[in-house]
Amino acid sequence: MGNCAKTLKKTNPDHHHLDKFYPKTDNPDQLYRKTALSDAFNPSPSPSPSPAPLPLPLVRLYGSPTNPATSYIHFALLYKPVTILFIPSEKSDMGFSTPVIQYGSDVISGSPETILRYLDVKFPKPMLLLSKWNNETMPVVVLTTALQHKSLVWHLERMVRWGEDLAARGGRSKGDPVMGSARMEVKKYGKSYSQLLEVMLEHAQMEERIVFPVLEREDRGLTKSVNEEHARDLPLMNGIKEDIKTIVVLDSGSSSSQDALFSLSTRIKSLLEKCKQHFEEEERGVLPLMEAAELTQGQQERLLEQSLDVMPGTHSHLLKFFMEGLLPHEAMIYLDLITRCTDKDRAGSIYRFLVEEHHGKRNEGRPTVGLLLKAKS
Repeated sequence: MGNCAKTLKKTNPDHHHLDKFYPKTDNPDQLYRKTALSDAFNPSPSPSPSPAPLPLPLVRLYGSPTNPATSYIHFALLYKPVTILFIPSEKSDMGFSTPVIQYGSDVISGSPETILRYLDVKFPKPMLLLSKWNNETMPVVVLTTALQHKSLVWHLERMVRWGEDLAARGGRSKGDPVMGSARMEVKKYGKSYSQLLEVMLEHAQMEERIVFPVLEREDRGLTKSVNEEHARDLPLMNGIKEDIKTIVVLDSGSSSSQDALFSLSTRIKSLLEKCKQHFEEEERGVLPLMEAAELTQGQQERLLEQSLDVMPGTHSHLLKFFMEGLLPHEAMIYLDLITRCTDKDRAGSIYRFLVEEHHGKRNEGRPTVGLLLKAKS
């Protein structure tokens, strides 16, 4: 979590394919992602009842709620199979300059990376620190863009599966109390799509206003085709939103509702394919050229800071939604990128959107003198 000026390095020799810039799991779509309420839908049969799970191990987190490092560690702990007990410690006489975690008799303080390494050893699934950067360097704004692509594709694929399930049921209720009635489920689908649409539009703005101008200054017309694709897909994106509004007012289970759901499923599939093709074109033919632009350290820092400025929703009330589309180690990389290029106050305000509902829910009081001495040692 150092300076944004540092460039990152990748392992894959094919530097024209950004999808290979960071390690992958064997089955990334089924591992340890954070899930939204909309992911309660599951077309597959419900599994048979299983025995009650054992209590999760307790990890205590001590630190200031306003310290970005505290929120960073808190967010990382949410991925681990543990019960988190957050104990705020704002005053200087608490003895902490960095967050501290306590697990059993272990008390760990230090940098966020130190604490994450400890957590990966104690609770290896899922791993949070997988990346090993070697060989060629890469501008951090390019990695940021590629991670955004990954999240958007995952969310689109989720919407496609959900849309297929809605169409297959023809607007009839699934009977899942979490989803509610058929109309309530369509409203949930619409809310989730509206969130996705906002992130997609902000992402397109970020590329058009921050990334592409850098390349256009080097070679005029270089990003013309991908810019045109942004405008091409906008009617389809907005049309899907209107389709959902129409379905909400139709009689659930009627022939008109069934036809509309089938049309919606088809259109969302089309949007997914167009976006995947568009992102691949950018990652193969456009974004790698940022390396040739030979940005200085200061320029990289300003670009990434500006990219946050033009994506305010994504990095505030939609940050949890966005992070659902990334695997744990990818999510931590994304937070590292934010930390590298923002001041402490701004990073703290961004990170609090990820953990604010957890801060202060349980409070065990001040840490003991013994814990303080152990942490300092």
